Amino acid sequence: MKKKPEFERILIKLSGEALMGNQGFGITPEMIHYVAEEIAKVHRLGVQTSVVVGGGNIFRGVAGSSAGMDRTSADNMGMLATVINSLALCDALEKCGVPTRVQSAIAMDKIAEPFILRKAIRHLEKGRVVVFAAGTGNPYFTTDTAAVLRGHETRAQILFKATQVDGVYDKDPVVHDDAVRFDELSYMRVIEKQLHVMDMTAISLAMEHDLPLQVFDLHVADNICKAVLGEDIGTRIYNK
Repeated sequence: MKKKPEFERILIKLSGEALMGNQGFGITPEMIHYVAEEIAKVHRLGVQTSVVVGGGNIFRGVAGSSAGMDRTSADNMGMLATVINSLALCDALEKCGVPTRVQSAIAMDKIAEPFILRKAIRHLEKGRVVVFAAGTGNPYFTTDTAAVLRGHETRAQILFKATQVDGVYDKDPVVHDDAVRFDELSYMRVIEKQLHVMDMTAISLAMEHDLPLQVFDLHVADNICKAVLGEDIGTRIYNK
């Protein structure tokens, strides 16, 4: 691996499902430790790192809404689920020796700092990992959109989506054996082809603000480090 990071400041987007491991719900201690250690490796490279984690391992707002729940109530519950995951990740990172702060878009000062942009940037400059919880603080927006928003606000140079697959395909690789993985894509092509990378609001926002996105497999050890060091993994999406 190269020794010098390609980026000084990044944001990592994690799905809540990434914390489940092999169980169907909640947080697996082994998996949260693994994720924390992977982020700690990046922190040790001196890269300023922030994280947005979803809540789908606990509650997914869209699923609640489709089951008849009021969408605003369902999304509020989903945002609270991200706070649980963020606190768990903060604890695991601290146990890895990484100073970490949780900032919540919904005020809950007993357990997390409020999201204050200047304070978040100061934490990053001081070498602390910042975990952004509660999405945007508003219903109808996904944590993908929150990740792009926070990435732009904190002037991250790239958004890493560490996920369950090793990149972006032209069709579902689980269902189709002939699915083809892209090494790179333009944001416009993602929109034209309706590729399932992030929701279209997040993709449009990233395209508008020229924030590159790299998608890769979280479950391969050192992949986040490799991405930070500029190695050719997963799929890079940007404005061509």
